[in-house]
Amino acid sequence: MNQKHPQLPMADQSQQEMEELELQTRMERIGQKLLVLSGKGGVGKSTVAANLAMSLALAGKKVGLLDVDLHGPSIPGILGLGEKRLGPDGTGGIEPVQLTENLKVVSVGFLLDSPKDPVIWRGPMKFNAIRQFLKDVNWGELDFLVIDSPPGTGDEPLAVAQMIGPGSQAVIVTTPQDVAINDVRRSITFCHKVSLPVVGIIENMSGLICPDCGKRVDLFKSGGGEKLAEEMDIAFLGRIPLDPQIVHSGDHGRPFVHAFAESNAAKAFAEAIEPILNPSPSKKAESDSQKSEKTPTKKPSVTENSKMKIAIPVAGGQICMHFGHCEQFALVEVDTEAKSIVSTDYLNPPAHEPGVLPRWLHEQGANIILAGGMGQRAQSLFTQNEIQVVVGITGGTPEEIVTAFLNENLETGDNVCDH
Repeated sequence: MNQKHPQLPMADQSQQEMEELELQTRMERIGQKLLVLSGKGGVGKSTVAANLAMSLALAGKKVGLLDVDLHGPSIPGILGLGEKRLGPDGTGGIEPVQLTENLKVVSVGFLLDSPKDPVIWRGPMKFNAIRQFLKDVNWGELDFLVIDSPPGTGDEPLAVAQMIGPGSQAVIVTTPQDVAINDVRRSITFCHKVSLPVVGIIENMSGLICPDCGKRVDLFKSGGGEKLAEEMDIAFLGRIPLDPQIVHSGDHGRPFVHAFAESNAAKAFAEAIEPILNPSPSKKAESDSQKSEKTPTKKPSVTENSKMKIAIPVAGGQICMHFGHCEQFALVEVDTEAKSIVSTDYLNPPAHEPGVLPRWLHEQGANIILAGGMGQRAQSLFTQNEIQVVVGITGGTPEEIVTAFLNENLETGDNVCDH
C-alpha cells in the first residue's frame, strides 16, 4: 500500500468544485458550441469564424463569438470592435461586447491597451484565461457559441475541447491546396482523439470570380476540402470563393455577410450553416445523446474482459461521495469470469484539477470508476479516457461495492453532483 502524501486543503478543493459548477452552469445555457479549427495558418479561419457567427445571427439565432487565438486576436479588427473593452456585468462576471442584437463577442484583444501589445503567456496562463472566458463571461442564453481558435492542435483548442462539454462540435477550415489539406487532416485526427464530433469541412479561398468578366479562376486549385471530407467520412459544408470585398470588409471592420448579403461568398456562408441549423436525423440524434448524458442504470453490467480494474474514491475506508475530495483511490483488480477480487491497491491521487484524475486513472489501467457523485463535465472527461462511469453509490467499503458490482446487484441512488 502506498503512503499518503499531503492533500490539497479542503477549502481549495471546495473552491475548485465551485468553479467547475460555475463553468457547467454557464455552458448548460448554451445550445451548441462550434469550435472553428484548422491545422494550417493563413487559411482565413478567423474570417470564416466571424462570418459563420454573423450568418447564424442573421438567421435569427442568439450567438456568442469567442476568440481564443490568444497570440493573434484578429476578431476585434474583423468586426470593427478594436476600440471596445470588456467590463463587469454587475454580478462579478464579465460582460461581453454586444455587436448586434443577436451577436455577442469576447476576445483577449479587448484586454490589450494597444494592437501592438504581444500576449506572452505559457500554457497554464492560456488555460486559465480560456477557462475564465468560458466560466465568467455572462453569455446568457445562446443558441450557438462559435469559438475561433489558433492554428494547430496545441494548448488553446485542447483546453476548449476539454471544457465546453456536451453539445460541442468542430468546424474544420482549409484551403484547396495539398499543403493545407495535409495539415488540416491532423486537426481532424485531433478531434477524433479528444472525442470532439466534426460537423464538417469548409473549403475557403475556393476560386476567384473575376469581377469584370465573371470567369472563375482556381488560384489555389479546387476540390481539396471536398476530397478530404470524403476521405475522412465527414460532411462537406461548401466552398467560400475568394472575394476582394471580404478583404476590404475585414480591413475596415465591417462583417462581410452583413454588408454584402447578395454576394456569392455571403450566399456560400448561408449554405454552409444550413447543416448546422438543420442537422440530419442521425446527426441530431448524436447531438441529443451528447446533451442527455444520463445517470447509469440501477444495475450496470461488467465488461466482457476477464480481467479489469475498478477505481473507487475512498475517505476513511469508505467510498467518498465526491470523487475530487477523496483521500485515496482504491484500485481493485477483478476477475469478471470468477466474479472475484484479485487484488486491491490504495493509491494517492495527484492534485485535483480539471482533466488530471481521468488521465491519471487511465494511466493506472482503470476501466471503470464507481463513485457517489460526479458532474457531467467530469463524466465526459472520464469517457474520453476510456473509463466507464457509474455514479449514485451511497456507501460501503471498496470490497463491498465491487462484490455487489460483480454480482450485478449494486444499487445506486441519485448523483449527488448532478447539477
